[in-house]
Amino acid sequence: MAMPTLPDSRTEPDGSAVIRVLSYNIRSMRDDRAALVRVIRACEPDLVCVQEAPRFFRWRKYASRLARATGLVVLGGGAPAAGPLLLCSLRATVESAEDVLLPLTPGLHRRGFATAIVRFGRARLGVLSCHLSLHAGERLEQAGMLLDRLKGLDAPHAIAAGDINERPSGRAFRLLADELQDGWAVSPWGTEHTHSATAPSQRIDAVFATPGIEVLACGVPAALPGLAESDLRSATDHLPVLATLRVPAP
Repeated sequence: MAMPTLPDSRTEPDGSAVIRVLSYNIRSMRDDRAALVRVIRACEPDLVCVQEAPRFFRWRKYASRLARATGLVVLGGGAPAAGPLLLCSLRATVESAEDVLLPLTPGLHRRGFATAIVRFGRARLGVLSCHLSLHAGERLEQAGMLLDRLKGLDAPHAIAAGDINERPSGRAFRLLADELQDGWAVSPWGTEHTHSATAPSQRIDAVFATPGIEVLACGVPAALPGLAESDLRSATDHLPVLATLRVPAP
């Protein structure tokens, strides 16, 4: 059976916006950068929630180069958010952006959120990119912080996307899915598993949306013009998650 066509980005007559959101762990751009650029461009995203963006020496240069090569702009994040990065297309109007560092647990990596509020026409949307802890207890606490942060954004609708570092059966993932829409569970498209890129066997990356947003399609992209399986395998160690969402207007 042929895969359903992924809806294009557009503004509807009622003022709602159909947008493409891409979540992608890029492993500090240590792999095939040309393949990474081709994957992102093929997905034609309006928003990109990046995890493991370069965050040390010359991190701004690498972020700006990635944005320029993919036809996007840097919205926020990077080193000030401990790795999560937000990119957006020129279709987005940025109202605000804020980087959030989470409490540091001794002996574990520092984590953070890259957050912003954007508009697509009359539709306003909060967005958050995350990369949760490898430690189960800390990961569960961070999932709670994520939900609190989304509720605190001054926007009627919001999305959170990123590397959850556990499968849907895990406590942190379940906490998020209990309050938010898990894109793949609501409207699966493409394929499911995101890790590893060369032998995908588990879904640990996701796009979540608050109630009121319509999830039209969500999954690991496949069968898109310009998207090669070889690029997906060589760009980084994760596969991306691409979601098409309809965001209501006021």
